[in-house]
Amino acid sequence: MENKKEIRIAIIAIVGIVLLFFGMQFLKGLSIFSSDSPYLMRFNNITGLSSSSPILANGYRVGTVKSINYDYDHQNEILAEVAIDKRMKIPRGSRAEIVSDMLGNVQVNIILGDNSKDLLVPGDIIDGRLNDGALGDVQAMIPAIQSMLPKLDSILGSVNALLADPALAASLHNVNTITNNLTTSTRELNSLLGYLNKDVPVIAGKVNRVMDNAGTMMTTANNTISDAGNLIHNMNGKLEGIDIAGTMDKVNGTMSNVQALTDKISKGEGSLGMLINDVSLYDNLSRTVNDADSLLVNLRQHPKRYVHFSIFGKKDK
Repeated sequence: MENKKEIRIAIIAIVGIVLLFFGMQFLKGLSIFSSDSPYLMRFNNITGLSSSSPILANGYRVGTVKSINYDYDHQNEILAEVAIDKRMKIPRGSRAEIVSDMLGNVQVNIILGDNSKDLLVPGDIIDGRLNDGALGDVQAMIPAIQSMLPKLDSILGSVNALLADPALAASLHNVNTITNNLTTSTRELNSLLGYLNKDVPVIAGKVNRVMDNAGTMMTTANNTISDAGNLIHNMNGKLEGIDIAGTMDKVNGTMSNVQALTDKISKGEGSLGMLINDVSLYDNLSRTVNDADSLLVNLRQHPKRYVHFSIFGKKDK
């Protein structure tokens, strides 16, 4: 009975060990019952890579890292044994990249080559490299950041000194005052624009009426100019029928006669010339006119004197 118990215990222990092994393989992501194709990946740096790390192609998981071995014969080379789905066709020239995210999760990405006719066979080596990704970029930036720290400290010190300067507070107060003034000016400008918006239609109506009147005046002026043009045209037509040359000859002859008459008068020729140029004749004529005037005045004042003289003169005969 005791032997049977020992056998049962041994069988249970063996089954437990087998189940533990398969469970560990399953947890590592290793395919137990499927036949994957073995390949080797060669790296110079495998930071973060471990057994059971997933292998992806185009974002899809196609295999798992089985083991990692350092190649002592070729230093700086580390070989990783990987199991890749046998249905996966890997073109020759493909490469592998170790990628890690910000949380420290590491995976291997297969960058497939373009030659789809020349394929790798199981057991071939795929060259790989370490791609630090965003974490690597941050690490690469650390030296530059460290060199910038003194400058940043100096800038921060200058900023603190500037903020502590009373002149800055006064400037900010002035800026606030200017802003308030601008706000007030903007409000007043908006009010003015509101009044203008009300008055502009009225002004525009008056301007339109003035423009209409101006247009009417321009039309009247154009008509007047047209009438004047017609009048001038008619006058030109009438003047064309006049013998201007003959008329001018007559005018010139008349002017010549007037000129000759004027010359004679100036020389004292003729009665009019003598009258104008002979002073004594002028004086005698003036006295005669004065005597005649006196006689007429006396005649009006004493008409009987002259009538009586006239009547008695006939009787004496």
